[in-house]
Amino acid sequence: MHQFTISLHSPFLHSFPSHAHSLLSIFPSNPRLILPISSPNRPHSPFACAGIQLSLPCHYSTSLSSPNGVLHNWKLRSLGLKNIDVATLGNLCVDIVLSVPELPPRLPEARKAYMEQLSASPPDKQYWEAGGNCNVAIAASRLGLSCATIGHVGNEIYGNFLLDVLRDEKISVVGMSEDIDVTDSSSISYETLLCWVLVDPLQRHGFCSRADFSDEPAFSWVSKLSTEVKTAIKQSKVLFCNGYGFDELSPSLMVSALDYAVEVGTSVFFDPGPRGRSLSTGTPEEQKALHHFLKMSDVLLLTSDEAESLTGIEDPLLAGQKLLMSGIRTKWVIVKMGSKGSILVTVSSISCAPAFKVDVIDTVGCGDSFVAAIAYGFIHNLPLVNTLAIANAVGAATAMGCGAGRNVATLEKVIELIRASNLNEDDEFWNELVKNLDSQEITFLSKMVINGSNNHLNRIALQKVVSDLLPKLESAPLEGKVAS
Repeated sequence: MHQFTISLHSPFLHSFPSHAHSLLSIFPSNPRLILPISSPNRPHSPFACAGIQLSLPCHYSTSLSSPNGVLHNWKLRSLGLKNIDVATLGNLCVDIVLSVPELPPRLPEARKAYMEQLSASPPDKQYWEAGGNCNVAIAASRLGLSCATIGHVGNEIYGNFLLDVLRDEKISVVGMSEDIDVTDSSSISYETLLCWVLVDPLQRHGFCSRADFSDEPAFSWVSKLSTEVKTAIKQSKVLFCNGYGFDELSPSLMVSALDYAVEVGTSVFFDPGPRGRSLSTGTPEEQKALHHFLKMSDVLLLTSDEAESLTGIEDPLLAGQKLLMSGIRTKWVIVKMGSKGSILVTVSSISCAPAFKVDVIDTVGCGDSFVAAIAYGFIHNLPLVNTLAIANAVGAATAMGCGAGRNVATLEKVIELIRASNLNEDDEFWNELVKNLDSQEITFLSKMVINGSNNHLNRIALQKVVSDLLPKLESAPLEGKVAS
């Protein structure tokens, strides 16, 4: 057996929080804009912080089957071990969260002028926060998963801020390019991306980035997957990608990452987000790439509106089933329904879980942290309804805070919510949703269970789920993580 060691260093990227779907009416063509912040520093990334050591022995394949009958088929290739639980691809940024008297105007030129006015005076550091896929990685790390982020970050104050945040959260950062002496690296194309998160007096959000003012991806200079990126993908159990990755990386590069993950047995999670709609009507390359992700991903995550947009089916269960049947490798389709809860569709079953009741402060980052908990359940082979329960709890715990990044759910808050067991049960809604499904087993999380099941509807007691989840969550801080 030949074995060698590779040190992963650090760079990254940007995007918006996945909740930007609420802003499609504000920015109909692309709910992201980003502002240029000039910097004299070279962004070639001295990615030496947050390094990790990976060993790559000889290859062999194996398959893992969960207690739910869901075949993961990871084809693990390094002595059966993958020492990163979750890697995120792209969509890294610094959020600048500001209160504004009104949200940006609709016309592109007016929006650009608005952004330039904002960027003229660099905001105080108290308004900075890690954004985009940092939310997924931070939430996953707090659940005890080992995490890496793949992307680009410039060598300036914003990039250093992101690296510090991720290092403190025990998350590794893997660079997109092996060539650190990029020609004209002083260009804005190599700077850390910023997302302006603007909040008006009515608490409506606007998300703005420089990607709105270019027809090219923000990091179009990245032309191939580096050795370090391939190593990180290969050593990960799950690679998470979302629609905002297309704002920074070319469709061909996104597809290359997906295909490589499939080749080396890494499971792919894909959340098209609000970008799914524009990708589905975008360039031929974007349409083809979106179709490929929907076909080849192991797990799809969408809101009910996004599922309807991609399938033309209003019923979230039927839309989820269509996406599942249209896929080649799809194992799970998860539909998020906000305050109602979430559903998980497989070939043989449907699982439903009402949301937890909380006082909502801010929904920013809820969808991202929800993804992290789904990955937790997938990796640990939890029963499907348990996976939904913990994901709902993590999303709800994030909603109780203000903003994303370091403000996403803490493990303590998640445990507190699960212990309280306060479900937002709406029997009328759920009965209406499942009334036409007679052929599949439906598992439903319920606070009160009478006689266990009713025909094909199997009610699972919340207290049983809680008793199963708490020991796992309480031991999470003891689990090993990737060294920073």
